[in-house]
Amino acid sequence: MPTAPQAGDVLLLVGTVKGAFILRADAERGAWTIDGPHFPGESVYAMAYDGRGGRNRLLAATRSFHWGSAIRTSDDFGATWSGPERQNVRFPEDSGLALVQVWQIVPGPADEPDRLWAGVEPAALFESRDGGESWAAVDGLLRHEHRPRWQPGGGGLCLHTIVPDPTRAERMLVAISTAGVYRTDDGGATWRPRNEGVRAEFLPNKYPEFGQCVHKVVHHPARPERLFLQNHWGLYRSDDWGDSWTDVANGVPSDFGFAMAMHPRDVDTVYIVPIQSDEFRITPDAKLRVYRTRNAGASWEPLTAGLPQEDAYETVLRDALATDAHDPAGVYFGTRSGKVYASADGGDSWTCLADALPSICCVKVGVVGTPAA
Repeated sequence: MPTAPQAGDVLLLVGTVKGAFILRADAERGAWTIDGPHFPGESVYAMAYDGRGGRNRLLAATRSFHWGSAIRTSDDFGATWSGPERQNVRFPEDSGLALVQVWQIVPGPADEPDRLWAGVEPAALFESRDGGESWAAVDGLLRHEHRPRWQPGGGGLCLHTIVPDPTRAERMLVAISTAGVYRTDDGGATWRPRNEGVRAEFLPNKYPEFGQCVHKVVHHPARPERLFLQNHWGLYRSDDWGDSWTDVANGVPSDFGFAMAMHPRDVDTVYIVPIQSDEFRITPDAKLRVYRTRNAGASWEPLTAGLPQEDAYETVLRDALATDAHDPAGVYFGTRSGKVYASADGGDSWTCLADALPSICCVKVGVVGTPAA
């Protein structure tokens, strides 16, 4: 980057199948620079910004044909990164499992600046207590009695979503494809499936205890007991930390999709990008539209200004939609065809920031000087 990022700058962390890119703009988000590729030739399915404890740390989950999978860190906005040879995410030898890929990186609470979590394939939760230098598997989930019956989805058997409770350190929810939602209320010692009301369209029993192909779960820290879930067919809301789920697919062209993101301040506003079907994974009618609810799923509205409304055979993956903490909120997404779109007004209008990147796996946002994203 030509100049050092300043407080309030927005960092758009874009992971692709052939490396990572860092897009940057000031708080007005009018002009953007692009830096990269970082890790050229390696797939990057997870990234995160960690601004806790006064640091400005970037984390990236890379997968190399030579080195395998690792979580890399940078404390100088990507000028330098920790080396690929440091295999810092390893399963215990007695588990019989080997790491395929890291799917999610989530910074911990602000008062524990060295704590992070990672979700991986094969499905497991890892924890770091030293800022990402080393990682250990959470044993209660790793040894869960349901594990032998979990089945991989199209992308593998992956733990792709981690939702900590900001009000209760011992509570966390994770989502696994295809095992569904699991929650711990005792700091990870035990985990219970929390899928009541969520449909498994591809199974004979449409409402099993577990086995749903959940694609994403989001929540707002100001109302953590309310969760929104994008399923492999189905949109849901829970108002009791996942104990029960209600369908909220009200007026969307398809309830199949992957991406889902919360508004940074409004607990009733959520964004999704519907996909036509599991067999034809493009935006419905080849129109690229982000859908927004402002009433917790009672209704959804298409956001189209600046987005192509014909011949847009696009797909947006589960972690390729994100929001920033500015006011008005910025909303961002990337497509499998390598396009990055941004809105600086909460989704009302859109601009294409890049149109020829490698296929995009994830889009994450950091605001310099804020704790984490």
